[in-house]
Amino acid sequence: MIGKGAQGTMAGVEVLRVSSKSNPHAVAGAVAGIIRQGSCADVQVVGAGALNQAIKAVAIARGFVADTAIDIVCTPTFAEVAIDGEPRTALRLLIEDRAHERRPPAETA
Repeated sequence: MIGKGAQGTMAGVEVLRVSSKSNPHAVAGAVAGIIRQGSCADVQVVGAGALNQAIKAVAIARGFVADTAIDIVCTPTFAEVAIDGEPRTALRLLIEDRAHERRPPAETA
């Protein structure tokens, strides 16, 4: 589930952890916001149910940003993560704009 402690930043890439109980529309909104800011999203999942929710979120996010001429793509890789102190194999979905245009985040005043 996306929530407190479930997201972070890793070298300019936003990290989102998705569970089988995550709302795909909420995840899609988070992904779309990250992509609109010119960053990449790193979605991490463990298990088939979590992967299902994450893939649905990617499809929904594509629709959210379609009117802005952003075409998001997703690249899957494996990662080792610790859950309750136990090592687990996770899937990581790197989600980014197909054009690979990195825009600097908007400056805050």
